Amino acid sequence: MFNVIFNMYFIKKIFPFSFLILSTLILLYVFYKSQIYWNGENNSYYLFYHIISISFFIFSIILFFLKKEAKIYLIIFSISIFSTLYIFEGFLIYNKTIIEKKRTKIKEDIYKKETGKRFDHRTVFEVYTDLKKKDKNVVVGSYPRANLNLGVNNKDFFSLSGVSNANTIYCNENGYMSIDLTDRYGFNNPDKIWDSKNIDFLVIGDSLAQGACVNRPDDIASTLRTISNKNVINLGYGGNGPLIEYATLREYLSPNVKKIFWLYSEWNDLENIEDEKKSLILLKYLQDESFSQKLRSRQEEINKFTLKTIDNELEKKINSNRNYLIIKNFIKLRNARNILNIYLPEKYQPKLQAPKKLQNDFKEIMTLVKKLAEKNNSKLYFVYMPEYNRFLNDYDDSSFFTVKKIIDEIGISFINIHKEVFEKEKNPLILFPFEMPGHYNAEGYKKVSKVLYEISK
Repeated sequence: MFNVIFNMYFIKKIFPFSFLILSTLILLYVFYKSQIYWNGENNSYYLFYHIISISFFIFSIILFFLKKEAKIYLIIFSISIFSTLYIFEGFLIYNKTIIEKKRTKIKEDIYKKETGKRFDHRTVFEVYTDLKKKDKNVVVGSYPRANLNLGVNNKDFFSLSGVSNANTIYCNENGYMSIDLTDRYGFNNPDKIWDSKNIDFLVIGDSLAQGACVNRPDDIASTLRTISNKNVINLGYGGNGPLIEYATLREYLSPNVKKIFWLYSEWNDLENIEDEKKSLILLKYLQDESFSQKLRSRQEEINKFTLKTIDNELEKKINSNRNYLIIKNFIKLRNARNILNIYLPEKYQPKLQAPKKLQNDFKEIMTLVKKLAEKNNSKLYFVYMPEYNRFLNDYDDSSFFTVKKIIDEIGISFINIHKEVFEKEKNPLILFPFEMPGHYNAEGYKKVSKVLYEISK
C-alpha cells in the first residue's frame, strides 16, 4: 500500500517538480554564461544551448498537465536518455585514459630509442623535491599570471618575472624535465646579455617565447643567438597575455634594442586579457604611459615574493583534488557534448569567438606596444604562432583573421608562422613533442627562429 501511494506521489509531484527545478537551473546557467559572463557577445556559440534549455523548461511545465500514463512513459524515457548520456560519458573518459596510456608508451619507446634513456615521468614537484636535497638554488618556475590569484598583487605590486640567478624547473614534454638558469632579472637568458651595448633582437610572449619544455640553447631566443651571432634578450614567460607582455616591455625594454619579436599564441592570448584587466596594477600601464613599478631595482623584493608564490602553488598542488575536476567534467558531460556537437548542422555548431570587447582591448594594447617600440626606435614584428589543434581537423580560422585585421589596421609587420613554417612540412606534427599535443619541440623552435632571422634581415 505504501509503495503504491509513494509511486503515485512520485509520479504526480516529485518527478514534475524535480524536472522543473533541473530545467530552471540549466536555463539560468546557460543565461549566466552567455549574457553575464560573456556579456551577450557569444550568442552564436550558445544558440544551441539556449534552444535546448528553453525546450527543457517548457517541457517541465507541460509535465504538470499530463496524465499518469504519459508521465510514466516520460520517466522511463528521461531515465533512459540520461543514463545513456552518462554511460557514454563514462566510456569516453575510459577511452581517453586508454589513449593516454598508449601515448605514454609511444613516448617512452621513441625516447628510449633516440636517447637510450628512460622517459622521466616525475612531476615538477617530485623533481623539485629530489633536486632540492642537492641544490639549494633550485626553484619551480612561477609565472607572472599566478599573481592574478593573489589579491595583494592588485593593490601595490605585480612581479613580471621569476627568481633571479636560480636553476628553474619548468616542464616535461620531451622526456626530460627542462631546467634553465635565470638571469639577474629572473628571465630565461645568459646573465651577461644584459651588459651588452646593443641588443639586436628582443623576444617576448608566453611559454612559446620562454622556451617551454626545452633547455637552452634550444629555445627560440637561444637559437637566434646561435644562427645570427648577435645579442638576443628573452622576456617571455608561460601564461603571459598581451597586457602582462606590454607591462613587461614597459619595465625591461632597453633603449639599445633594435628589433622586437612579439610572439602571439593563437590558443589563448586574446582570452588572457580578460583576467589580466582585473589587476589594478596592470590597468595602470594602460591608463598612464609614464607609470612604472621600477622592477629592475626591486629584484630582491621580486625574489622573496616569487618564492612565497611558489610555496603557495606547491601547497595547492599537494592538497589539490584531481578527482574533483574529473567529477565536475563528468556531471557537465563535457566529453559527450564535444562529440555530439560535431554532428550538429554547421550553422548550429557552437563556435566560441573572442568577444568584441576583448578585440578592442587587444587593439588598444597593441597600439600602445607599437607606440612604445617607435619611441624606442625599435622595429616591431607581430609573430602569429599556431597551436597543435590546427593540424588535426578542420580548423576555425576566424580568430586568425580577426587578429590579423587588427594588426594590419595598426600597421605592425605581421609574420605568419603557420604559413612560413608549418605549411611547408609534409607532416607539421613532427614539430611537436612526439607529434602529440604540447608546445613546439626543439626542431620547431629552431625553424621558427630561422624564419624570424631571415625575415628581419
